[in-house]
Amino acid sequence: MRKYRLLMPFVGAAMLFAAPAVAAMPDKAVAAAVADKARLADNRELDEGRHPADVLAFAQVKRGATVADLLAGNGYYSEMLADLVGPKGTVIPMNSPRFHKAETWATIVKAYPNMAPMVRPVNTIVLAPKSVDMIFTHLVYHDLYWQSEKFDFPRVDVDAMLANWFSAVRPGGSVIVVDHVGPAGDTREVVEKLHRIDPAKVRADMERAGFVFDGESEALRLTADDHSKNVFDPAIRGKTDRFMMRFKKPA
Repeated sequence: MRKYRLLMPFVGAAMLFAAPAVAAMPDKAVAAAVADKARLADNRELDEGRHPADVLAFAQVKRGATVADLLAGNGYYSEMLADLVGPKGTVIPMNSPRFHKAETWATIVKAYPNMAPMVRPVNTIVLAPKSVDMIFTHLVYHDLYWQSEKFDFPRVDVDAMLANWFSAVRPGGSVIVVDHVGPAGDTREVVEKLHRIDPAKVRADMERAGFVFDGESEALRLTADDHSKNVFDPAIRGKTDRFMMRFKKPA
């Protein structure tokens, strides 16, 4: 039962984005972003399992904001974020080179010109100080603890990355983390085996970096999910228990 409760730029490039004047996002804007027919058809097909309206409402995206979408994949959330920030805002999707599909992104950027995609190895991601209003992560935070020679995905110094996030987010800005609920234990071992992460570990990481916990949602929780199963197991893929957390940088 469901319960309701960086493609990031090079340092110099990030400085090109001026701090915007932002305003609260009305619910109808979220609905319009989800319904936008310019979104890729393959992305729209994922809506039933991902509940994007719940996620975006929780994220509190603001018009005119600059949002970095970490490990954006095929742009599932990047497209909707681009609608929400509007023409005066910017979305910075980042993909690891192995997972970046150039043809797909050419189509996305044509439809959403307020995007500035970046393709870099994850361990070289660096954002300039006070260059973004939000860092958005969807089902990828756990990958900061993953490494794979097969997929050209290097080991990340998590504390160093989060220190850069804290520097990069403007005062009052936020980090959104949506991920698969995992068991407690050695985080790298859990991630390698299950591609899940303990929510308590995420909160501890973020608070250690200086962010303040600003709320959570149970909109994506699935109590029937077996946390001992790998999220790519066909029996549960797309049907995992997920948590949502929002963190703020003190103003």
